[in-house]
Amino acid sequence: MFFGVILSPCFGKIEKIAVNNADRIYEWEELLTIKSDAGAVEIVQTDVSGKIESLEVQEGDNVIPGMVLAYVKEDLFNTGSD
Repeated sequence: MFFGVILSPCFGKIEKIAVNNADRIYEWEELLTIKSDAGAVEIVQTDVSGKIESLEVQEGDNVIPGMVLAYVKEDLFNTGSD
């Protein structure tokens, strides 16, 4: 079992969370939207597929670069036994 970590790319505020705990996600799917302190909207995606293990933020939370937003249980090597 492998776990991926989704990190914040910028300073800002969580504007929208498009996934829930235990949701199945796919590569490059939109997961969260952050409104950066500079006013730009950053869409957070990941390069892994799997299941959201835990969301570490809520809408309205302030974030900083490198802050953990979520953990993903990757299924790249899934053998079918979960």
